[in-house]
Amino acid sequence: MNEFNKKVKTIINQIYPISDKSFIEIEKTLKFETFKKGDFVIQKNRRNEKEYFVLNGVCKSYLINPEGDEIIISFFLENSILSPHSIRTSNNISNLYFQASTDLEIATINASDFQNLMITNSEIRNFASAVLQDELKQKVNKEIGLASLSAKERLIEFRKRYQILENLIPHTEISSYLGITNISLSRLRRDLIK
Repeated sequence: MNEFNKKVKTIINQIYPISDKSFIEIEKTLKFETFKKGDFVIQKNRRNEKEYFVLNGVCKSYLINPEGDEIIISFFLENSILSPHSIRTSNNISNLYFQASTDLEIATINASDFQNLMITNSEIRNFASAVLQDELKQKVNKEIGLASLSAKERLIEFRKRYQILENLIPHTEISSYLGITNISLSRLRRDLIK
């Protein structure tokens, strides 16, 4: 098994452990892609028929608001999975932008191939269900945080969840994710140092 396949297996087993026999079924369909910082992985309103495993680097998902500003929805770090195809697309058309925040290495699998594996393999189906549950939990936690936590508390939670991210990506992306201005973020960062 090559290094990339091992990473995919590690990612899967962190979420829901599957047998080697089940992983071989996934492994047969994996492809590997690299992206430079700033490259689009997925573009909004474009056809997309893949599932993605982040092997190295950081990817962000976002939308553009009516004023033309990027609104960061999520970050995906090394050893994670991008939002599942079934919830980020409508009729195989992407609802969001996904862009490399750093250089990025990704493994992909065709979404319909993965769907077929879920039908025939209960371990893979359980893994996919766990990914969906995790995605939902993260979205709900972010919404609760935006609604109930102060900006300072949101930054503290961000730092707990994404420990190294503050040193890897532009702070404008962090402020967008937190729902605050970049000036407010700078002020909060200074306050937390004191």
